[in-house]
Amino acid sequence: MKNHFLASLLIFLALATTSCLKDNPNYAAGTPSPNVSLDELRRLYQGSNVVLEPGQLSGAHQVVGLVISDAAGGNVPGGPGTIVVQNKRRGVVRGIIIPISGGPAPALAVGDSVVVDIKGATLSKSAGALRLEGITADRVRKVSSGNAVLARDINISTLLADVNAYDGTLVRITSASITPLPVSGATYAGNKTLADGSNNRLTLHTETAAAFATRRLPASATFVGVAVGALDAAQAAAPQLWLRTAGDAVDPSGPIYPGFPESFEAVPQTTKDMYNMNTTAVPDNTVQFGTGRWKLFQAILGNTAGRDRYTGTQGIRLQQGLTVPAVVEMRFDVPNGATKVTLLYGAYYTDAASSWKLEYSRDQGATWTQTGPVITDAGNWQRSITFLMNISGPVRFRINKLGLGVSNPPAVLNGRLGLDDIAIYEN
Repeated sequence: MKNHFLASLLIFLALATTSCLKDNPNYAAGTPSPNVSLDELRRLYQGSNVVLEPGQLSGAHQVVGLVISDAAGGNVPGGPGTIVVQNKRRGVVRGIIIPISGGPAPALAVGDSVVVDIKGATLSKSAGALRLEGITADRVRKVSSGNAVLARDINISTLLADVNAYDGTLVRITSASITPLPVSGATYAGNKTLADGSNNRLTLHTETAAAFATRRLPASATFVGVAVGALDAAQAAAPQLWLRTAGDAVDPSGPIYPGFPESFEAVPQTTKDMYNMNTTAVPDNTVQFGTGRWKLFQAILGNTAGRDRYTGTQGIRLQQGLTVPAVVEMRFDVPNGATKVTLLYGAYYTDAASSWKLEYSRDQGATWTQTGPVITDAGNWQRSITFLMNISGPVRFRINKLGLGVSNPPAVLNGRLGLDDIAIYEN
């Protein structure tokens, strides 16, 4: 009986102690994480320097991320002795520039996973770019190497619309050309202007000491690099793109045609909200966009966030389960041939993949020829793709989604397909 009474008393005291602790405002159930995401870290900066202490970050004192800068290329925002790190948490990718003080920077490569002790460091802005100051080499610890690094596919207008979301991260800029066109002997060194067909502009910056500074500058390419917040002479926002090596200019080609990429933004979504239309306003499924008239057969303008695949406010969604092709077809020619076509694509929402191909016509749409492979990997994301070619003279293009019938995985995959930002480059 005595033992039973003591056991009951001990249980009561334990419960009472726990209740008191929970009523204490300083009590925390569980151990706080020592890590803070770069998104949370960047939010602390509100226009003036911030000295980081654990109390500001719920006890966190370190950042875990992937190195995206390449010291060997000699073109790192912040100069020699600087690393750029990005991480992803809850689907949000953010990055930051970290100058290493008090000695040489640690030997790190693209794809190295690092842990950075940020206690006592300072968040500050330098010429428009957010930096983490006061980090010494001994506060950066490499955990692993060779990790895949995400480069987000965006266009210039997307970057300009939200510089803070991309500052210090790796991006892939599609549908852009150097303007004015490079003259013979032009090199990467210095500031060059990237522009798209809508005259959105971004500075391509290369340090004169970069390993590729004296390489010939292409008229156009898919440019991969670190996006950096920057200011112009008038202290207005003027973001930059810093390539890491010459290899970051992917698939160089002629300049992009004026007006491209076609973003399918020129008309309201309701203009083409049925897959098959033949009305006075939309004859034979044909709609006038910024670049010209396009036929959208078994295709609509989609604008459902998180489901359709587009930049801006809308893109194209092609129907699923058909036994006939669905097409997005130019009803006009571009005059000077083509060296490259780029576009964004992905499956609608959680739909199955599909099969589609790019075709061209040199006889005003009478006959069509496939260029490149049949694409079958559309998934629940947005991805860019490049088709290389060497076509002379007037030409037009179409996307042909194959009519494979109703999806019956794994034998038949024929879900809805999203497209946007179709760009054509001159020969």
